[in-house]
Amino acid sequence: MKRTLLTLSVIFSIISCSPKKEATSDSSNAALDSLLTNYYEERLPLFPLEATGINDPRYNNILAIDISDSYREKLSGFYSKYFEQVNAIDRAKLTGQAILSYDVFKREMEMQIEGLKFHDNLMPLNQFWSMYLTFPQLGSGAGNQPFKTTKDYQDFLQRIHTFPAYTDTAISNMRRGMAMGIVPPKVLMERVLPQLQGIIVKDPMTSIFADPIKKFPDSVNVAEREKLKADYLKAISEEIVPAYQKMHDFIKNEYMLKCRLTAGISDTPGGKELYAYLAKFWTTTDLTPDQIYEIGQKEVARLRAEMEKIKESTGFKGSLREFFTFIHTNKQFMPFKQDSDVINAYRAIGVKMEPQLKQLFNLVPKARFEIRQTEAFREASSSAEYNQASPDGSRPGVFYVPVLDPTKFNVVGMEDLFLHEAIPGHHYQTSIQQENEDLPKFRRFGWYGAYGEGWALYTESLGKELGLYTDPYQYFGALSEEMHRALRLVVDVGMHMKGMTREQAIELSLENDAESEADITVEIERYMAIPGQALAYKIGQMKILELRARAEKEMGSKFNIAAFHDEVLRDGCLPLDVFEKKMVAWMSSVK
Repeated sequence: MKRTLLTLSVIFSIISCSPKKEATSDSSNAALDSLLTNYYEERLPLFPLEATGINDPRYNNILAIDISDSYREKLSGFYSKYFEQVNAIDRAKLTGQAILSYDVFKREMEMQIEGLKFHDNLMPLNQFWSMYLTFPQLGSGAGNQPFKTTKDYQDFLQRIHTFPAYTDTAISNMRRGMAMGIVPPKVLMERVLPQLQGIIVKDPMTSIFADPIKKFPDSVNVAEREKLKADYLKAISEEIVPAYQKMHDFIKNEYMLKCRLTAGISDTPGGKELYAYLAKFWTTTDLTPDQIYEIGQKEVARLRAEMEKIKESTGFKGSLREFFTFIHTNKQFMPFKQDSDVINAYRAIGVKMEPQLKQLFNLVPKARFEIRQTEAFREASSSAEYNQASPDGSRPGVFYVPVLDPTKFNVVGMEDLFLHEAIPGHHYQTSIQQENEDLPKFRRFGWYGAYGEGWALYTESLGKELGLYTDPYQYFGALSEEMHRALRLVVDVGMHMKGMTREQAIELSLENDAESEADITVEIERYMAIPGQALAYKIGQMKILELRARAEKEMGSKFNIAAFHDEVLRDGCLPLDVFEKKMVAWMSSVK
């Protein structure tokens, strides 16, 4: 790892520095390093859940009310201060990793300052991302929040004590949004209500928040357990449950009456400008929504033609949409009887491809990896997902799989999904990034969807090289998943900028995507809830594929696939323009 960083340092030194500038370069690098260190230390108390996520326990008792105006004003000042400081550093005097860090950091400050101009905090929850989903995961004892010592238990109690104020702020913001016309689609709030209801219990011992007090670790003194148990049961009954009930009743009786019936964010004041910003934010490019829409249409046409070929190779005689129905209804594709059968099938995929991984990757993570079934309270509204490991290795990376009914769980696409969410997708990328201590912390623990999700989608294309996709149905599943991401470019832009309805987006997907109507509906509603996020996958994947093709062509016999993957991964998430410059420099150094 250090050897490659030195190589990049040499490349950038040749490009931008002469020997006479070494002292100045060292000074500039040191100034930037100090700035970045100060930034991250100052950032963590503003983002205490992020600190908890990386096993920094200093702020485990803080729950920031990050949707409040006062918090956002503080953030604005924080980002503006560091934007001024980074501008005071002469980029031309930087070398090596410092150039990458400077470019990433300056862009990040610009984007964050711009984003705070919008009023997204007036729509603080949806069925995919919100504190009301994050908080039970933290409090369950199975998530990022530690419950190993008495102080750990006391820390989360402090977060619970702040939660009612968070709820009051959220409701106040939503009322302001109602007055301004900044409200979500009604159908999304219909999805939120059962999630909130699932936390509202009469017996506090049946709450997910009671799980940590059902079995204390040995490190918690026996004499302290009864008091902690009493404190938790009281907090659940008097703070958690009333807060969830209050939010539930507000949404049901007041908020939903004012929610919009349209799908797109452009139907809210300032919505078109917000979506243009979100497209830029999530893709880390300057592509306009119209350009993204056109790219999506071309990819949909290309992938549909390839899917038709695979369908024909299986001997199926009907239309592509009929083939989708066949895949979803034929019992040969639903071989499971128990929840554990599904989890074990995913584990078998990892075992099958393990020998080939060594041919494609030299750089692999140290972090442990597990596959778990999604918790019952959020399983009905969740899709498969990856939760990253802790940097110190104490918490493994986890691939969560919702299994509502194992007898209806479809095997088609399982290989593809494992590659994306688990190995070598998110688990490799996030773990390698976190384990690279040569990176400044804001990069070690940062995230850019276009790169991160783009990498995960790119890894789906590695199936055949990893010994998978030998079954045409599994390969068809992979094509369908790539189609799924291409369709996102069309329906996401279509709904948010071109007046496409929820129903039109679902129908377009049904014509081209092998997923079930139920799954497609969940996905379309996800795009409605989180505008722009779904654009990142395909745009990022296409950039990595483009750079691989360029490297193969320009490097000829010197191209090595494992070395290429190592170079893609070793410096962590980067905006795509910065990433491309880095990869081009690497190609030149090898040639």
